[in-house]
Amino acid sequence: MIHPYAPYVLASVLVGLGIYGIIVRRNAVLLLIGVELVLSGTLILFVTAGAVGTTRFSAGSVLPLFVITIAAAEVVVALAVILTVFRHQGRLDLDEPSDDAGRPDDTDVASPVVESDERTEVAS
Repeated sequence: MIHPYAPYVLASVLVGLGIYGIIVRRNAVLLLIGVELVLSGTLILFVTAGAVGTTRFSAGSVLPLFVITIAAAEVVVALAVILTVFRHQGRLDLDEPSDDAGRPDDTDVASPVVESDERTEVAS
């Protein structure tokens, strides 16, 4: 049997790296990876606490299944939003505010096209 301090150290390292990634990184995908590292650290903590605990019916082994399911759904939704923002803006930088924040989308409105006729001459 392994000592319980090793999984606790691993969980704290994963949570620390995840929080560092959330604070420092400004790319949306890397921010999502930081969130997943935090979730992985908490899952290791739940499983370790369930294995070390004295109660027979603890949630240490069942709760991570729910967290993994919710994390998978969260990743799908977050990547869909990130992909949509990248297609719309062409970048994923979270530091710079959006150029068109608060304005309606102009792609749906047809702008009037003025065509010049080269054959017409200006009468003087």
